[in-house]
Amino acid sequence: MTWRRALYFLPLVAFLALAAYFLRGLAPGYDPQVLPSVLIDKPAPTFDLAGLKSATPLTNRDFAGEIVFVNFFASWCAPCRGESPVLMDLSRRNVIQLYGIDYKDKPEDAIKFLQEFGDPYRRIGVDESGRTAINFGVYGVPETYAIDRAGRIRWRHVGPLTTQVVQTEIMPLLKRLGAS
Repeated sequence: MTWRRALYFLPLVAFLALAAYFLRGLAPGYDPQVLPSVLIDKPAPTFDLAGLKSATPLTNRDFAGEIVFVNFFASWCAPCRGESPVLMDLSRRNVIQLYGIDYKDKPEDAIKFLQEFGDPYRRIGVDESGRTAINFGVYGVPETYAIDRAGRIRWRHVGPLTTQVVQTEIMPLLKRLGAS
């Protein structure tokens, strides 16, 4: 087959690829908002981060034997500002044990952010390089992970937490994990 003849098949190949793409997107049950994580039911990545405000460092060993939620946030993140009231409410009601990881942010900016919007976290680690976020598979902030007592990631939420997410996903998850 000559190159000239092969060029006649190029539009057909392009059409078939485009059709496959659209069929996948229109398939029943396909939700483009869901970003799957290969880490679900796998051990949480190991990390050792400096603490914000010269506080105690934050490591994954701090979570041993507890059900915790890890929230990646940044002062420059507009959706993080929007989820702040939900996080503050969870903190006030002591619904979850919430730890924060300040993602690719200047510590002084994070401190200002927390002073303005409130600090719902038990402790905060500083991930200036973004390496910990990469190890978790973070697409962008905010992003929240639930880690069970065995240190395995059991849930992931991309985007800001809302009261609906708390009611429909977090509360049932806590019940399944046997949180008290």
